[in-house]
Order: sequence, then C-alpha cells, then structure tokens
Amino acid sequence: MKVKYFQDTDTLYIEFRADRIAETRDLDENTLLELDDQGRVCAMTMEHASQRTDIPGFSYEQIAA
Repeated sequence: MKVKYFQDTDTLYIEFRADRIAETRDLDENTLLELDDQGRVCAMTMEHASQRTDIPGFSYEQIAA
C-alpha cells in the first residue's frame, strides 16, 4: 500500500494494489475509486482531503497476519 498527499492540490491518493486500472468510479463529487478488470479496489483519490480527514495527524500501524 502507498499513501501520497499532494499539498498543492490538497489531494490524498491511496494505492492498495499496483494492478492495471480498468475502471474509475465516482463515489461522490470529491472521491474516486479505481478498480481492476475483476472489480477489485486498486486505489482511491480524495480531493479537499484536509477538510475531510485529519491529514496532519496521519499515522499508520502495520499488523502482522
């Protein structure tokens, strides 16, 4: 998984898998969902991310399987 935040456009991009994108769906006017050819979620793009999330407080924890 990769998470990128573009401060100049206030865009958050989360890549869950690096597969080829076959389709992009609008979840709402500021959120896009990218799917592979089998309908699996590959990535999500969120516009106006700082207004919709807590970007400065972003952290993550990796849990062993």
